Amino acid sequence: MSKHTSHPDITKRLKRAEGHLKSIITMMDEGRSCMDIAQQLQAVEHAIASAKRTMVHDHIDHCLEQAAREGTKGVNETIREFKAITRYL
Repeated sequence: MSKHTSHPDITKRLKRAEGHLKSIITMMDEGRSCMDIAQQLQAVEHAIASAKRTMVHDHIDHCLEQAAREGTKGVNETIREFKAITRYL
């Protein structure tokens, strides 16, 4: 798999989510309120969903579009891959 310009941004988002997740575990160990923990969990969930969406769109915009234009993959294979990756949206 080749690296795209969006990959560093996605990595940064995931590392930020990882930090949040670690802090949530600490919050739970410290007995913080369920509301505070739920709010932080929502933020982590949103960050991961955003990273996933960006990755899927990047794959469609670059990998699949390039394969279709250059004919490096067959039409049926490109369509199959498009359908498969859009399941993650």
